[in-house]
Amino acid sequence: MSNSERFVESKESIDLDLGHYLLTVKRRWILVLLILAGTVGLSVLATTFMKPSYEAEGKLFFRMPSFKTVGNNLLPSQAEGQEAGDLRSLLATQNPISTQMQVISSPSFLQQVIDKLQLKNDEGEPLEAKELERSLDLKIVGGTDVLQINYSSRQPDEAAAVINTIMDLYLQNDILINRSEAEATRDFMSQQLPQSRAALNKAEEELRIFRQKYNIADLPEETRTSVGLISNLNNEINTVQAQLAEVNAQTNELRQKVALNSQEAIVVSTLSQSPAVQGVLTQLQETELQLANERSRFQDENPVVVGLVARRASLQNLLQQQIAQTVGSQTNVPPRLLQIGELRQNLIQNLLQSEVQRSGLSQRVASLYNSRSTYEQRLRNIPQLVQTQRDLERKVTVAETTYQNLLQKVQQLEVAENRTTPNARIIAQALVPTEPALGKKLIVLALGLMSGIFLSTTAVLFLELRDKSLKTTKEVREVFNYTPLGMLPLLPSKANSRHRDPESITPEIAVRDMPYSLTSEMYRMIQANLKFLSSDKDVKTIVVASAVPKEGKSTVSANLAAAIAQLGRKVLLIDADMRVPSQHHLWQLTNAAGLSEVLVGQAEFRTAVNTVMDHLDVLTAGVRPPNPLALLESKHMASLIQEFASKYDCVIIDAPPLLLAADALTLNRMSDGMLLVSRPEVIDYNSAVAAQEMLDRANHNVLGLVVNGIIEKNESSSYFYHAKEYFPHERLSKKDVALQKR
Repeated sequence: MSNSERFVESKESIDLDLGHYLLTVKRRWILVLLILAGTVGLSVLATTFMKPSYEAEGKLFFRMPSFKTVGNNLLPSQAEGQEAGDLRSLLATQNPISTQMQVISSPSFLQQVIDKLQLKNDEGEPLEAKELERSLDLKIVGGTDVLQINYSSRQPDEAAAVINTIMDLYLQNDILINRSEAEATRDFMSQQLPQSRAALNKAEEELRIFRQKYNIADLPEETRTSVGLISNLNNEINTVQAQLAEVNAQTNELRQKVALNSQEAIVVSTLSQSPAVQGVLTQLQETELQLANERSRFQDENPVVVGLVARRASLQNLLQQQIAQTVGSQTNVPPRLLQIGELRQNLIQNLLQSEVQRSGLSQRVASLYNSRSTYEQRLRNIPQLVQTQRDLERKVTVAETTYQNLLQKVQQLEVAENRTTPNARIIAQALVPTEPALGKKLIVLALGLMSGIFLSTTAVLFLELRDKSLKTTKEVREVFNYTPLGMLPLLPSKANSRHRDPESITPEIAVRDMPYSLTSEMYRMIQANLKFLSSDKDVKTIVVASAVPKEGKSTVSANLAAAIAQLGRKVLLIDADMRVPSQHHLWQLTNAAGLSEVLVGQAEFRTAVNTVMDHLDVLTAGVRPPNPLALLESKHMASLIQEFASKYDCVIIDAPPLLLAADALTLNRMSDGMLLVSRPEVIDYNSAVAAQEMLDRANHNVLGLVVNGIIEKNESSSYFYHAKEYFPHERLSKKDVALQKR
């Protein structure tokens, strides 16, 4: 960012930095005080012409209403265990008093007050609601449920009457509104009761049907019971399966012993126990025996043998018929099985009993499995049944609660319709004021003070925007982008004359006259900084210049030369400002012969130079020549500077201001560098920028910047705060210090 942009940003835009503004006010405090005094004085004068105004005050204490409506819904407003109309805090949740304030200040309500009191304005015309509202002040007393009502009027009786009428009308309207709201709400609730009752009946019927359909008594208990039964069934199934396995093994063993399967064993057992089959079988066996005996005696053609054969055939047919009748005609029974022994008969009986037991156990297992499956299926359905039952029960609960609430609210509203107690009460009636109110006068005075602050602020900002001078060290350093070598405070003797020409006053040589002062130390610091500017080359010839006159360049030159000379170095101070010379005034020398005479050959250097201090010589400017620049640009001047640099340890040249003559730039080409002096409140922004651009454009060697004449009260930072304790004797001369040492 360029120097120009930085300054425009800081000067032509409104600077909101508080410290900067306070410094500005501090510089222009007289103007600020005059404007404030004028506006406050006018305000005081205006209050003397104001007609007296009387203010009355009343207070309403609010309590929670017994009910309130939102649309067509009734909302309870009292806590459980409290009667309607009990006093309660309204500030816990929200503040309905703010709403009541709007009701009181509404045009319709205020018009009722105007009509009742027949209020008139100053012209004798009926007062308008807006005029009444402007004189009315409503506010909530902090931390309470109390509304304070204030009214200002030229007539004290009217002020009190308005407040009391407002409170009375509000209470009457509140009772009417509560009754009308209760009646309207009760009618609505009464219409909703049958519908709510029907909804409750419907929900209860749905729950009953559901329980009957799924045979539900107590689902949680049923769940616990089903889990226990399933566990018992599993145990019983395991037991029966073990018994069945044992019976199966026994049955298989008996089958192997009797060599019959189950069906054959049943047939054999049945035939062996049939008397008819066994009787025919016995006759057949006897006939077979007789036939065998007769055949041993007779031939087959013998009638006895033939008869026996016929008898045998008849018995065989009869046996087959008996077998068919006993076990079925489709069963083919071997003859060997028709008659068995007692042991085999027992085995067959055991086999049949085992088969019966096995069949019973198999059926028992199947039955147990079916029972367990039934319980498991029911158990899987229970969560869904529980959810459905809960939904139905919830509907019943909601419907029942709604119905009970409606019934209760209808009863409450019937009571509320007959109430004559408002939701507020008067705790402070308005009294007729005896003294006029000071509120408006205080407001006028406050407005006067605020106007004064605004006008003074505006005036200060306006003057600051118009004033282009650089007032602080910070502003000077921001414009001159050079190394700061030192800052010099404004001497107390010159503090009151800083707006006069500082060169026209005979200043003190602080280094010589006040060697123990802060100013002297600042000059010694400058010479120390100059010494360490370049480590490879000594700075011997220094041109001291400023951008504009009255910045104290000659004083800085003299004090800097004295500070270097006090170190034992041989110093020559040349006054090269032939237009307005100053060094002969500073050192109290004659100016008959000086630099101009030496340059034109009218005098020799050794006769023109003056020794003013140990190791310090001063060459004054001499008589002003017609063209000083021509002399300074001459080869003679360049040779003189080289000669002086060889004879002296340091040569300091006091040059004219940069913007008034080219002398300083010419001399700077012949020297080791320039020391630029700048003084706040003397140098302005445009001159500073012009000097900066001039030096930068010509590529001159500027050693550094010295800020001279710093006014402490103009600075945002206190540069010399600690120095006040370290250098308490700023104004003491060498003689005074010597006396103090004695």
